[in-house]
Amino acid sequence: MSIRLQPSDKAIDFKLLGDDNKEHTLKEFLGSKLILYFYPRDNTSGCTREAVEFSDYYEEIKKLGAEVIGISPDSINSHKKFKEKHGIKFLLLSDPDKKVAESYGAFGEKKMYGKITKGIIRSTFIIDENGVVIKSFYNVKVNGHVEKVLKILKGLANE
Repeated sequence: MSIRLQPSDKAIDFKLLGDDNKEHTLKEFLGSKLILYFYPRDNTSGCTREAVEFSDYYEEIKKLGAEVIGISPDSINSHKKFKEKHGIKFLLLSDPDKKVAESYGAFGEKKMYGKITKGIIRSTFIIDENGVVIKSFYNVKVNGHVEKVLKILKGLANE
């Protein structure tokens, strides 16, 4: 059984290449909240819906003091095409060896079409300004997910 990050756990630092051709780390996002989400593949139906929804609410998320980053094993070239095709407004990072996904518990055994397989487990983490996990979602169902994330962010803004 792989690690599962829980609220109050320290988020794990990473160094990954982004679709902007720059290396990014968790540390550079400290000081604001971060929605870090792992998804299986660019241009698949569920992954596209999730990215487009996060993008649709991106301005509202920014107003609530948070940034969004999507991570998948896809190449930078794939990410660039995906963003352009669907108007994605936030940074996408490439995790080709799935090490970062694994460190977050977002890679492992999962059920797909009734079969057990290994792959990216759709997961989202809301991380606070100090790099501490506020909320973790594993085995995310795309429908209604972005609204759940927004509700938590709004609740934090009202504290």
